[in-house]
Amino acid sequence: MKSVLKLLPAATLVVGLAFPAVAQQPAPAPKAAAAPAQPKASPAAVAAAREILQIKNATAMYQGAVPGLVEKTKIALIQQNLNYQKDLNEVAQVVAQQLNGRQNEIGDGMAQIYASEFTEQELKDLVVFYKSPLGRKLIDAEPRAIGLSMAFMNSWAQNFSETVMGNFRAEMRKRGKEI
Repeated sequence: MKSVLKLLPAATLVVGLAFPAVAQQPAPAPKAAAAPAQPKASPAAVAAAREILQIKNATAMYQGAVPGLVEKTKIALIQQNLNYQKDLNEVAQVVAQQLNGRQNEIGDGMAQIYASEFTEQELKDLVVFYKSPLGRKLIDAEPRAIGLSMAFMNSWAQNFSETVMGNFRAEMRKRGKEI
């Protein structure tokens, strides 16, 4: 299980920690083309969605997206072009500066998605909830609860895999084969 979790893209894991309903959904298959545009929601629905994302501090999930992708691209290019390492290090700084702020497109897209998944009234109700004492407690406690839940699931999977292996061995012994 641990090796499977390591294979999950970091973004999916972060999103799953910040938004537990996402963690329960299978990750969508990668697509070569951009995802189809979501239906346009009302400006009030988008505003409420933005407020929810702000309350949940969603920007923390993607604030390093631009420098992270620039660094990842630079490393890949250096591996393919070792002679250009100095130039690529310098160019990376220029590219990061040119693209600074583009991570805000993620927040815009997330707000549109929320606004297309929930009605305007549901979004407004969620804003009220997240501003309530219980909503604030959920926002504060949820990352720890999810982290502890993930640790429990990893431990359970490790222990259960030993049970599964024992059952395989027992069934193979019945067939006269030791594994």
